[in-house]
Amino acid sequence: MKLKIGDQAPDFEGVTEEGKVIRLSDFKGKYVILYFYPKDDTPGCRAEALSFKENFGELTKLNAVIIGVSADSPESHKKFKEKYGLPFILVSDEENKIRELYGAKGFLLPPRITFVIDPEGKIIHIYSSQMNPTSHVKEAVEVIKKRTGK
Repeated sequence: MKLKIGDQAPDFEGVTEEGKVIRLSDFKGKYVILYFYPKDDTPGCRAEALSFKENFGELTKLNAVIIGVSADSPESHKKFKEKYGLPFILVSDEENKIRELYGAKGFLLPPRITFVIDPEGKIIHIYSSQMNPTSHVKEAVEVIKKRTGK
């Protein structure tokens, strides 16, 4: 399934690093930055997560939540989150069901792709870049700022 801007974001259910079950629909009324990344605590994924952490306050002011998704276990996510003080949700997608739902699957490596979803659940931006992990947050911030006029 290839999603595009303007599509309704598929609802999903996943387990967080705390063992809680969440759904995308739990965040209706907020912007959601849903980012898929290859693996906890690898150089690119660490840089990406830390860039989201650095911009967390600004994104919170813009009524946005950040959800990172990878195939790592909830326990791995918990260690990754604690090690770097990540203030956002990490979801375990061990069977790649969420990746499949969003068309975020690759050939050899899982792709690094970010979806920005508006408060009504529509996809307003898609950014895919394996090689520029820190640019994902910049893209998300710009899109939300344009939408909100802030």
